[in-house]
Parts: sequence; structure tokens; C-alpha cells
Amino acid sequence: MYTGSESTVIALVVLVAFGILGWGFYRAKPFGKLGILAWLQSVVLIAPWLLFFGSFAAGIYINLAGILLLIVASTIAYVFIGNRLRAENAQNILRKEEPKASMPNGQPVTLDPKSTEQTPVEQIAPIPAEDLAAIKGIFSIDTYFAVETIPYQEGVICKGNLRGEAEEVHQRLTARLHEKLGDSYRLFLVENLDAKPVVIVLPSRTDLRSITLGQKIFAALLFIATIATSLETAGLLLNFDFFTNPARLPEVLPISIGIIAVLIAHEIAHRVIARRYQVTLSPPFFLPTLQIGSFGAITRFLSLVPNRKALFDIAFAGPAAGGALSLLILIVGLILSHPGSLFQVPVEFFQGSILVGTLARVILGSEVHNQLIDVNPLTVVGWLGLVITALNVMPAGQLDGGRIVQAIYGRKTAGRTTFATLIVLAIASLANPVAMYWAIVIVFLQRDAERPSLNEITEPDDARAALGLLALFLMISVLLPLTPALAGRLGIGT
Repeated sequence: MYTGSESTVIALVVLVAFGILGWGFYRAKPFGKLGILAWLQSVVLIAPWLLFFGSFAAGIYINLAGILLLIVASTIAYVFIGNRLRAENAQNILRKEEPKASMPNGQPVTLDPKSTEQTPVEQIAPIPAEDLAAIKGIFSIDTYFAVETIPYQEGVICKGNLRGEAEEVHQRLTARLHEKLGDSYRLFLVENLDAKPVVIVLPSRTDLRSITLGQKIFAALLFIATIATSLETAGLLLNFDFFTNPARLPEVLPISIGIIAVLIAHEIAHRVIARRYQVTLSPPFFLPTLQIGSFGAITRFLSLVPNRKALFDIAFAGPAAGGALSLLILIVGLILSHPGSLFQVPVEFFQGSILVGTLARVILGSEVHNQLIDVNPLTVVGWLGLVITALNVMPAGQLDGGRIVQAIYGRKTAGRTTFATLIVLAIASLANPVAMYWAIVIVFLQRDAERPSLNEITEPDDARAALGLLALFLMISVLLPLTPALAGRLGIGT
């Protein structure tokens, strides 16, 4: 049974979730039917858990059978809405009869194919005839044989047959487009709903997404809040409340600096690789939490990504840097640990992670037989860094793990892994409400779909695919606890 304070926390989480859903509806409404359908998908995913925790906070208990029924109903609704969304999107984008433009408020406007005049002043102008003719001229029988050209908004959709390697064809078509029209347009090579290559040409002025002053201020405030929660986390690990004992700042600084160092290493790695591919990233929006200091940061792509290889490299760089630093800190901490070290942690600390427990058994040896184990503070910092990194490698949404899966396996697989991750988090939230919070964050990230790469067809090489699978494996080994049987075999706590 939850205590009064725990019920209050759950109630607050539910209220925040409803607020996010309301804000999501406000953002989705201008996009018409497509926006509402996408919003409804988010609703049906978290509705069972909002109902469960909301009822629990109100003193009403829903048994396991009821929870399973809610999950089944939610899954059926999600699949149904997803089918409607795909069908509506196919009709809206690839419709042949009436090209459409969108007004700034998101309302579709039908254009008269025989006239270049638009009744509403705000209507987006169709692609000029001379530009359309130039775009048609870039295709050839040895690159991409276009069989149908459909003007769409300020650009054009070209359906046809790919006549070569996708990467080479994209480079040649992009070069020809640049020769004819300069830097005015961008050429995308993507797959349609039938998994066939489609060329889409759009104006280059849509390349860069804007970041407002308010968003920059919000990112700065989140970073300040993350510093505060890192200090408080360090205080809790030292068995005192830092917010009520700020004079003990020197005691908490080493741990909090370690947490911030892992976060900064993660973000710097993202930006170093993004600069290599000339991709602009938004400021990191850190997610502060009292449990482990931070859940990491959310970073958006402000400019277009050239291909899936670049998407993988940028997404993988952050977890690789943060994870490597955390692992190094953990190993050094374990090596420096000895009887009388500053921290005393219960053996459950090492039983909570397959990777951490295995390393502790190898380095500490028989010390892990004890119920209380003396460890160097670096051990705790490394463990926190690994958890933060692992959470960001979960294969869902616009987290690093979601982008890694999308880069290797494509959008459809990434969508399925996102759904599976949300189900796992929903089940885990029965034991730990923090999982519910993380699921809400992932759903919140789905409000804006990741823009396609310029070349969405060419897959990363096998080496990158292997690295991606390694990252996912390490994520599982960090977050998955040792079973009692495995802990017994390793001699942890026995």
C-alpha cells in the first residue's frame, strides 16, 4: 500500500500527464485529422496507466486482470488508430487528383491545377513551372527513371524506379539539381508505404528549424535544475538532505561533478560528430531527477541529416562517450575500493545490474559476499553514469537508442521497438513509478516525427549495425537486475 506522500507523488504525475496530453492536443489540432490521430495514439498508450495510478491515488485498486484488460484494449486501439493514420497520410501526401498546400494554421487548401492563383493570401505557393521543368530534367534512365511527377506544396514528389545504388544515385541527382537550381532545393530519397523508392524535392529554406529565445532559456533552467538535483542526489547518497544543509556543499561536489561530467561528455560527443556532418543540434534539454541526478538530455536535430549513417554516428556518439567514461569511472572506483572506503552500500546495489554485479565480483572478489560493502565514491558515480546512459539507449522515440534503431533498421522497426519499450516500461511501472515517468517522456517526444534523412534508403554498414547491437546489449545488461540464481552463482550476497 502506498503512503500518503507516495500517493501525492503519483497524483502529481497523473496531473502532469494530463497537462502534457492537453498541451499535445493543442499542438495537434491545427494539423487536422492527421494531428488528432497521432495525438490519439499517444493517449491510448498511456491511458491504462493514467487510469491505474489515478485510481490508486484515489484509493481505488485495479487488480491484475483489470490491468491486463486495459493493456489489451489499449494495444487494439493503438493498432486501429495507426492503420487509420497511415491510410489518411497516404491519401493526403500521395493523392494524384488534387495537389494540396497547407496554410500556416495547418488547414489544408485545395489548389486548382489549372490556375496558379490561390484564393487565401496565406496559402503556400506551388512550385514554379520553370523549377518543376528543371527538376524533371535531372532524372535519367541510369539513375532514377521517373514515371510520375506530383506537385506537392512548394516542392514535388517523383515516383519511379531506382536504377542503381541508392547512395550513388542520390549523390548524382543532388549534383544535377544543384547545377540547375543552385542551393534552392533539397532532394530526399525515401521509401513510400509500399517500400518503393520515391524522390521528394523541397525548398531549402525549410532546412533549418528555429529555436526560440524561450526554448533557450528553458534549456538553461533545466541545466540549472539538473545541477541542483545532482547535488541533492549526492547528499542523499551521503545520508543527508543537501537542500536543508547547503553548508555541506564540499561533501557533495565530487559526486555531483562526476554526474555532470558524464552528461557533458555525452553532449559534447553528439556535437563533435554532428559538426563533422554539418548538422545543427538544438541546446540539450536536460531531465533533472532526484533519483539519479538526471535522466540525460533530449536533443533535437535543427537541420537535415544527410543519411542514415550520419544519423547513427551522431546518435551513437553520445552514449559511447558517456558510457565509456562511466565504465572507466566504475572500474577505477572498484579498484580503489577497500575496507574503510567512504561509502557503504548494501549488496543489493550490485545485484541490481548484471554488468555492475559481474564487474564487482571480478574486481572485489570475496568482498561481495558481505551484506554491506565498502566502496570508493567513484563506484557510485560510475554506476549512476551507466544508468543515465542506458536509459538514453532504450530503443524508443527520439532517444539515442530509438535513433540508433531507426538508422540501422528503418522507421517501421523503430516504431515497433518504441511500442514494445513503452509496454515494458508500463509493466515495470507497477514496481517503480519512475518507469511511468520515463514512458510519459517518450510519448511526449512523439509529438513531432523525426524528419527523414536526405538519403533514407541506404543502410549503415555492418560494423555500425554491430556497434548498435552492442549498445543495446550493454543497455540491457545495465538495467536488468541479477536473478537470485545468477547472484548465487556469482557469490554476490551469499
